[in-house]
Amino acid sequence: MKVIIIEDEKPSARRLQRMLEKLHIQAQTMLHSVEEAVAWFQDNEHPDLIFLDIQLSDGLSFEIFETVKIKSSIIFTTAYDEYALQAFKLNSIDYLLKPIDEDEMVQAINKFKTNFNPQKAVTLNFDDIKNLLVNPIEREYKKRFSVKVGQHLKLIAVDDIECVFSENKGTYLHTKDGRNYLIDFTLEQMENELPPNVFFRVNRAFYVNINAIKDMVSYTNSRLQIKLHSFSDQEVIVARERVKDFKNWLED
Repeated sequence: MKVIIIEDEKPSARRLQRMLEKLHIQAQTMLHSVEEAVAWFQDNEHPDLIFLDIQLSDGLSFEIFETVKIKSSIIFTTAYDEYALQAFKLNSIDYLLKPIDEDEMVQAINKFKTNFNPQKAVTLNFDDIKNLLVNPIEREYKKRFSVKVGQHLKLIAVDDIECVFSENKGTYLHTKDGRNYLIDFTLEQMENELPPNVFFRVNRAFYVNINAIKDMVSYTNSRLQIKLHSFSDQEVIVARERVKDFKNWLED
């Protein structure tokens, strides 16, 4: 299987390369921009599979397809909201949300192997997909969660949540008053329940509320440590591959 990676963040590209190597898949090359990718595709045989970041250093990766007709299958790697990415459920296209989970990557590769058709060119409606990413469909997010406390149900307003975290296979809300509540959602399901302008998934185990951030400190390996107003059960670290998107989110 011939595979290439197109990712503008070199640490993320190397991490993905290592994850593939664990599955005995060798990435043929790594490209980091639209311009570099277009030039490569014009001079080289196209691979079977592309791992492709949506936002590259010089524009959206869709611009590559506007210049070059590509027959490769694609797995997008992105931090965009899962709801918007329903547009990619076409033409054997799949996607992985950053930070990439190894089990999810295995599932995407298995899907590729099942549906692989070397004669089928990728066709995307660029205008529709770009518009969806820039102007996502309006949707309602949860305003409150119900949690069980003993034999009682308690309502927790989203505004009162400092962070959401997973621990020992459970998902918990941590509130401003310093209490933790177990909820019947996985962290992945919370992707569609929390307003993305308020909550950000900083790593595999944590969403944080922007209004709950008290301080941010440089941490080892180009990461960030977040200090919240009341949560002190464990360190909250922004994964290295999420730091750039986290900083962009802070400035939106």
